[in-house]
Amino acid sequence: MSSPEEQAYCLLTEYAHGFMVSQVLFAACELGVFDLLAEAPEPLGAVAVAARLGTSSHGMELLLDTCVSLKLLQAETRRGKALYQNTELSSTYLVRASPKYQGNMLRYLARTTYLCWGHLAQAVRDGRNQYPEAFGVPSDELFTAIYRSEGERLQFMRALEDVWSISGRHVLAAFDLSPFPLICDVGGECWLHRWSSKTHVPHTFLSACLVLCPLPGCSGALAKECTSLYPGCQVTVFDIPEVIQTVKKHFSFLEDPRISFREGDFFKDPLPEADLYILARVLHDWTDTRCSHLLARVHRACKPGGGILVIESLLDADGRGPLTTQLYSLNMVVQTEGRERTPAQYHALLAPAGFQDIQCRRTGGIYDAILARR
Repeated sequence: MSSPEEQAYCLLTEYAHGFMVSQVLFAACELGVFDLLAEAPEPLGAVAVAARLGTSSHGMELLLDTCVSLKLLQAETRRGKALYQNTELSSTYLVRASPKYQGNMLRYLARTTYLCWGHLAQAVRDGRNQYPEAFGVPSDELFTAIYRSEGERLQFMRALEDVWSISGRHVLAAFDLSPFPLICDVGGECWLHRWSSKTHVPHTFLSACLVLCPLPGCSGALAKECTSLYPGCQVTVFDIPEVIQTVKKHFSFLEDPRISFREGDFFKDPLPEADLYILARVLHDWTDTRCSHLLARVHRACKPGGGILVIESLLDADGRGPLTTQLYSLNMVVQTEGRERTPAQYHALLAPAGFQDIQCRRTGGIYDAILARR
């Protein structure tokens, strides 16, 4: 039995190696390990996997065995040879054919967020995002210069579909939303929309901004979950013109007559008429001042008796948990100007804007819900 000192050192080592665990997951996804094993009629050995994916057999064997230890794969030995297949976890979340596939979001975490987090210490020192260090773009130009391709926008929109395929129903069912037949999913004021295209920005930075600054309405994935759960509702997705154009080209939500799309900037354009406004992963991007401005606009647009549903990852009252939400809040320091907040802090934003009967509900998942009335 190990001593308390040895246990403490093991825990420290586990923390220090956390980035390696992330990279194992990212590499296995990038190489196509889980898709290959899902398509194979029987478990495969490391040599066969390496041959089909075009990698070294030595490196692949080490990667596969590590995935086994992480419960991403399972292995059995036949005639002295290890054969690998997916676990329930990887079959559910890491295989493209799965309706709960999370690979698009993992790809963004691997290629962009990971780079920003290499500058966490400097972000804490400065209290500002680390775009200059990670991508060579001055932090004070965040709202004035960017070019964004349709391909990057499309990929991120698909990543958000991944998120809402898992979390959407839980947050929308936290409260009974059936009394609100007309709903507006407000996602329109992406940071990227406010940047001009006259300043050249590296490709890696473009991808980073997409993962940092969520477009909550986006393809209509959350709206789709809403109409599935509440068949009698109508949902308007309010988003920037570039997003709406991408939706029309690449997504099928326009086929649902209960879901419509309207172009606009939620900081300055009139909001669509609605009984309920949904702000999903919006407020955590912004300072309290910017949040107050947006909430005041929503309150003015909201019908008497109507409401607002805020979807965010809630911190505990003392701000020291849950750990995932604390990490998200640090991510806001590294990549945006916002933060995650406690229920009391959201109450302090909603009440001055004029909202009443403010209720917070934990969902048991990553994202929670706050409902308030006008």
